[in-house]
Amino acid sequence: MASKTLQWLSLVGIIWLQSVNGTNSNFPAYSSQLKQLLSMSQVQLNNLAFASDAGKLFGFFSGIAALYLPLWLVLLIGSTLGLAGYGLQYLFITNQISSLSYAHIFLLTVLAGNSICWINTVCYVVTIQNFPSDRQVAVGLTTSYQGLSAKIYTVLVDAFTFSPVKRAKAYLLLNSLSPLLVSVVVAPFVRDVNVGTSTNMKVGFVVMFVITIATGVYAVVSSLGSVSSRLPPLCNAIGILVFLLAPLAIPMAEKMKEKFLNGEMKVYIEENVIGDHVERIESGIKVEDDHTREGEVGVKEEIGVMLMLKRVNFWLYFFVYLSGATLGLVYLNNLGQIAESRGCSGTSSLVSLSSSFGFFGRLVPSLLDFFLSKSRYMISRPACIGALMAPMAGAFFLLLNTANTSLYISTAVIGVCTGAITSISVSTTTELFGTKNFSVNHNVVVANIPIGSFLFGYSAALLYRREGNEDGKCLGMECYRNTFIVWGSLCLFGTFLALVLHARMRKFHSHT
Repeated sequence: MASKTLQWLSLVGIIWLQSVNGTNSNFPAYSSQLKQLLSMSQVQLNNLAFASDAGKLFGFFSGIAALYLPLWLVLLIGSTLGLAGYGLQYLFITNQISSLSYAHIFLLTVLAGNSICWINTVCYVVTIQNFPSDRQVAVGLTTSYQGLSAKIYTVLVDAFTFSPVKRAKAYLLLNSLSPLLVSVVVAPFVRDVNVGTSTNMKVGFVVMFVITIATGVYAVVSSLGSVSSRLPPLCNAIGILVFLLAPLAIPMAEKMKEKFLNGEMKVYIEENVIGDHVERIESGIKVEDDHTREGEVGVKEEIGVMLMLKRVNFWLYFFVYLSGATLGLVYLNNLGQIAESRGCSGTSSLVSLSSSFGFFGRLVPSLLDFFLSKSRYMISRPACIGALMAPMAGAFFLLLNTANTSLYISTAVIGVCTGAITSISVSTTTELFGTKNFSVNHNVVVANIPIGSFLFGYSAALLYRREGNEDGKCLGMECYRNTFIVWGSLCLFGTFLALVLHARMRKFHSHT
């Protein structure tokens, strides 16, 4: 059995990977510049946003690869795909390559979007393997950092780029290099460390939550206009990097703890713990029973992908996700154009705000799992998703108000709810369909993201073009008014579907 140092070090590595893996989330921050550089229409720009999500249609390949290849190789394959997808686009807009057509850019964006699935798959698999008794908490905590990706990239671009024309180039360069560099650094640690049953992890998770919450508070505060205007961009970048390094304190503390254990203490532990283990096995008691959390809803079935597709619960879950998290992601993908159409110049601050609140949204479910883990009462995940979709619907209707304050409030609410649903979905997939085939099953579930991105995004782009002038540019509230009404109504419908799924799961659990 490996030491806790390696166990916590793998978690820190996953946090770093997730922090740089949300490369598609910063698209709104440079979409307007990219539109100008490549002389694209709004529909073509929306198709690129869809292309990034379309890479998830092929995410099941990463799940299959994780079953047969070493995880470090899966990780490097994913980061290399991102290097090719974003790197070639960077070379094109910097005039290093002159022969790329729009179709080439589209396919490269699909490739870059697919790279996210490979890194995500490794992160999920390693977290579930290394923290078997706390997988829901660990997955939620690490996933929350992906919600911070847009904030991290925006801070770095602001620190080193002053010209608006160069922003798109800077984002593409960082998107291509950052995941690869971090993957190379953490590859030796992001693996199954054979921990057996996780024990005595409470103190470590409490410290990790404190660090994570502090990171989120810093991200939110530094995104506020009154603060960001006074804080030098370089200082802001240094601050966020210090917070990303802070989780290293936990494996370092574990290493020091192991180092200072003397030989006599180790002998004492072995004699008592191992002896107690033998006695309890002889009496018919399994050690693992001590670590079964009273309130945890266990996995009821292990279901393969073909059987999953035949289940009513899968399709309910699929459409709940489609009208919830996917719809929120489509809104965030179009945030740059939405802000521009309303005459709001603070696109970067909006992206940072949505990223920071999305970070907290992803974190809250794991906090609830952690603090409710010892109680007999566990909150239903479909019910949670339904409860989150209701305020999302309200946020879309609030966008019908012309004030910029409404735009900021709605963006924050949609960011929080989208992040929370994304985090909860990982545990929901394992609860509905098991952990054995999770790497493939969850990639099939999130395949609804490109479908929703195309349907919702393309229809929004068509309405935008219809309201626009001759050059295809639209200004005013009418550009997205009908879109917001439709999206709000879909959220309300998704809330109803989530409650139906909750009722079906409750009935299933009561019979088993």
